[in-house]
Amino acid sequence: VPASDSGMRFRSLLDQIAEQEVVLKEKKAAEASKPANDSRNERGGRRGNRNGGSGANGSDAPARSRRRSSAPAAALPDNFPPSPDKAAKGGKKGRKGAAHENHEGEDRYARMAREAEEYSREKVLADARAAVEEASRESSGRRKKRKEKRQAEAERIAEERKIEEALAQGINPEDLDAVKVSEGVTVAELAEALDVSANDIIKRLFLLGTPLTMTQTMSNDLVELVADDLGRQVRIVTPEEENSFSFYDDPKDLKPRPPVVTVMGHVDHGKTSLLDAIRHTNVWSGEAGGITQHIGASEVQINGRQITFVDTPGHEAFTAMRARGAKITDVVVLVVAADDGVMPQTIEAINHSKAAGVPIIVAVNKCDKPEANPDKVRQMLTEYGIIPEEWGGQNMFVNVSAKKGQGIDELLETILLQADVLELKANPDTFASGNIIEAKLDRGRGPVATLLVTRGTLHVGDTIVAGQSYGSVRAMLDQHGEHKSEARPSDAVEILGLNSVPAAGDEFRVFEDARDARDLAEQRALKARIEEQNKVKHVTLETLFDEMSQNELKELNLVVKADAQGTIEALADSIGKMDQSEVRINIIHSAVGAISETDVTLAAASNAIIIGFGVRPQAKARDAAEKENIQIKTYSIIYKAIEDIDAARIGMLAPTEEEVQTGSAEVRDTFRVPKAGLIAGCMVTEGEISRDDKVRVVRDGVVVFDGAFGSMRRFKDDVNVVKRGYECGLGIEKFQDIKVGDILEAYKIVEVARTE
Repeated sequence: VPASDSGMRFRSLLDQIAEQEVVLKEKKAAEASKPANDSRNERGGRRGNRNGGSGANGSDAPARSRRRSSAPAAALPDNFPPSPDKAAKGGKKGRKGAAHENHEGEDRYARMAREAEEYSREKVLADARAAVEEASRESSGRRKKRKEKRQAEAERIAEERKIEEALAQGINPEDLDAVKVSEGVTVAELAEALDVSANDIIKRLFLLGTPLTMTQTMSNDLVELVADDLGRQVRIVTPEEENSFSFYDDPKDLKPRPPVVTVMGHVDHGKTSLLDAIRHTNVWSGEAGGITQHIGASEVQINGRQITFVDTPGHEAFTAMRARGAKITDVVVLVVAADDGVMPQTIEAINHSKAAGVPIIVAVNKCDKPEANPDKVRQMLTEYGIIPEEWGGQNMFVNVSAKKGQGIDELLETILLQADVLELKANPDTFASGNIIEAKLDRGRGPVATLLVTRGTLHVGDTIVAGQSYGSVRAMLDQHGEHKSEARPSDAVEILGLNSVPAAGDEFRVFEDARDARDLAEQRALKARIEEQNKVKHVTLETLFDEMSQNELKELNLVVKADAQGTIEALADSIGKMDQSEVRINIIHSAVGAISETDVTLAAASNAIIIGFGVRPQAKARDAAEKENIQIKTYSIIYKAIEDIDAARIGMLAPTEEEVQTGSAEVRDTFRVPKAGLIAGCMVTEGEISRDDKVRVVRDGVVVFDGAFGSMRRFKDDVNVVKRGYECGLGIEKFQDIKVGDILEAYKIVEVARTE
């Protein structure tokens, strides 16, 4: 019973009941022990008293009667005796036979005392029951109020979390309860999502003036109109949203994590050399042409604190890689050579960093060179909004020399200081998620992906989905090739176990159920195939002539195989920037892995060239290529591959026609020859004139005719060439107006291969 007034009364009443029961038991025991003749003597005495007082006992009866009558009555409750209703509850037996039920021989006052005691006990019990019921009602009411309060608080917290999660996903909180549909949803899919009949939607579309069938797609405006007409709320999900994962973490679950730092800058400004100085390694010398070909991630321990560095390529072909590097990072270290200044990829890196909202630390490299001018670099960067702190800006600058190791410690301290300002945190105690940095197909290990964990902890054996790929993590390796069992936030690791090579930049996440992971990956793959099929353009009357003109274009077909997905992206991006107005370049197939016999077969069927980057052809592929006369070109430096592809494109361009003057002659006389017409007697003054040359008649500096020679003779002989200083007779086809003093210019039209 709760500690309340009612509870205290209840305990007091229980004590009273216990006392009453003890007294009652004692009295019953005493009555039961009386001899049976006592009651008979008492009854005989009462009879003697009624008969005139005869008998021994009768003589004393008046005195006892007087004593009992003179004694004060026992104190009874105000409502005693009990009401007739209560007496009636005992039934007929209670009214008539009560005196014969265990109470024979008791006098009136004893009976009254007993009934008073019973009434008192019943009253105590009734009060106790009432107190218990009251206490129970109060306790139940308090419990109900507490439960309602807890439920209201839980609902409020859940609503706040939903709103925070919506805001974290960039969703209007009002759209949380909206039905989500994909962009380009069909009529049937919308009907299923809204749980209505497809015919109902078709009727509404017809009334809106847009008749559609069940399998046709709907525009976003139509989807919203139909949903509004049905009184429903929808939210259209873009493809980017469908392929990304959104999470919400309780702030109390967040813990500090290491910073992820991306090193960016122009090619050959010393990005990888700077990382070598930080890691005390020598990666740069091992890279083809001294150019970073892929994104490389590594972890460095500085004074007991971890920094994860990501090195991005600086060559212009790797724009997509630099954009990804800016999106997955916390801090960008922009490397600018002190002797070179701001270059095109420097500007691009600045734009990527600003678009991603990432703070920039500038490392002015090569300060050990005599021609180094760090102040000039600072001045140049101010034009792009990168202003040093010492000049009142927000960007920290550090002068370094990767070659001599100067300024490295200061740069690392600056990075950690910037990380402390950002207060980087993540939830490590949940399913892992993050980004694919790079992916490739290893001949011995299968699909290999380098990924960066941004949330949660990834374990060996976890099932993950990355784009259209899925699988269980069979092995996890760090930057040194050592096996790891887990990867925490900001860790970069290489994993094995995916069923295919994911695209660089894909998001990944861990799934608890392998079937869910497989279903999602297969659904994405199916959707990608459908979208690819939908890209086929149908010829209409309006586009027919455009298609016919495009068919006149020459085509350069390529089969591209590379060691990493990012390289394929870079090649495709560079090819897309080439002028294709006269030669169309088609990448009919691209994949990660070695050049196979299947690739050669495809190239033979489509008259294509095979381009391999960082991969070699298999033995069967080489034999098939020789048999089919298919060219296979392999490269280790990307700009050489791009140059050769561009050269092949230019080589397919239609050559230009150029006019080359071979000689000239002066008309000194004219005469007519039967059947030959007018003949000009000429002296060759420059070069030589050939019978096959074209001729231009110039009179007073004006061209009066342009045609061909009809005849060429020296004396009576036909000749093919007349050189300078010789006379000849020249006839011109379809021109009989030759005059003395005219200049005959001989020239040829030659085809010249184009360089662009």
